[in-house]
Amino acid sequence: MISFILTLKRFLKALWSAFKMKNFQVLFALVLVMLLSGTIFYVKQEGLTVIDSLYFCVVTLSTVGHPGFEPQTTFGKVFTMIYIVGGTGLFMGLIGYLAYAIIKKRESENKESRK
Repeated sequence: MISFILTLKRFLKALWSAFKMKNFQVLFALVLVMLLSGTIFYVKQEGLTVIDSLYFCVVTLSTVGHPGFEPQTTFGKVFTMIYIVGGTGLFMGLIGYLAYAIIKKRESENKESRK
């Protein structure tokens, strides 16, 4: 349990460091816009609940996928294809910047501990 808490603490510090980077802020905002637009679309077009729509958007952008749902309308299928291609790239960019921040944070901690 202690290991989990220390890892979570390290992750949150790295997340805070990542938020200081302008590119991370932009990607984070774009991912939020993607999640919001996808959620609204699936609520209005496909008739899902807000929670189901948000869940579908998160698992889609994180490349996990949702095997129990597929859009019923042609427009919904086209939107989903575009959503997956555009959103996955943004999400992976966000994860990449977060990984970069974690590595930089660990490097700076190692340098401080050597002094």
